[in-house]
Amino acid sequence: MTFQRIQHTKIAEAIIRQIEELILEGVLRPGDRLPPERELAKTLDVSRPSLREALTSLEERGLLTAHQGGGTFVADVMGPVFSDPILELFGKHDKATADYLEFRLEIESISARLAAERATDADREILTRIFEAMLVAHDLDDPQEEARLDVELHAAIVDASHNIVLIQTLRSIYALLREGVFYNRRRLYENPSGRDTLLEQHRALYECVMAGDGPGAGAAAVNHIHYVASERQLAEVTLSRQDISRRRLEQRQREEAARPSNRKSKRKSA
Repeated sequence: MTFQRIQHTKIAEAIIRQIEELILEGVLRPGDRLPPERELAKTLDVSRPSLREALTSLEERGLLTAHQGGGTFVADVMGPVFSDPILELFGKHDKATADYLEFRLEIESISARLAAERATDADREILTRIFEAMLVAHDLDDPQEEARLDVELHAAIVDASHNIVLIQTLRSIYALLREGVFYNRRRLYENPSGRDTLLEQHRALYECVMAGDGPGAGAAAVNHIHYVASERQLAEVTLSRQDISRRRLEQRQREEAARPSNRKSKRKSA
């Protein structure tokens, strides 16, 4: 159960503290809807006036937002990591992508190691559910779903690190990954052999975390990001070659289309 009974003399403050911790630990995420007031008061075992006082305080501080007739939601407390103008620049310059992957390599190796050392039974169950869904998507030849679950698995590993700075920082970074700001992840999954390799790398990462192998998990994360970086670069080169080849073909087709008319004109003049 997400929420727990309140056992504190200052009821409103205790409610506030519990919701703060749930947001900070990433249990409650931006956009998540809180249960209806009556249900939440019953779950917390508090009066509805005390709950309203706490929720009002959290709304005033910008942690929650209330929609008229639509419930109470967790606000986007982190906001965008980067402004739109800088995001546009990221998409245009290869160095930004290289630096982004370098950042992920270092940070994800740390979070994977911590996850292996700190993961609880509940964390391992979440990871197992995601990885099993990844296996199903792979068998169904569904690269789009695999790409989505790729991010989910990495995010769940970070959650299992139980380091709130890593959780909040990488959650924002993964949002950029989902949106394809730095590179198109789907290209990695459209290559059948690449999909197989990615699955095995995720399996290695998953199994190390599940086994509590911190050094192994860190090494698996590094190996994975190195592979993603090399495959992304290869995909860009391949795409460029395909574009050049297509242009050559189009030019040749235009030249060939022009030749028969030239021959006909020569025969007529003869």
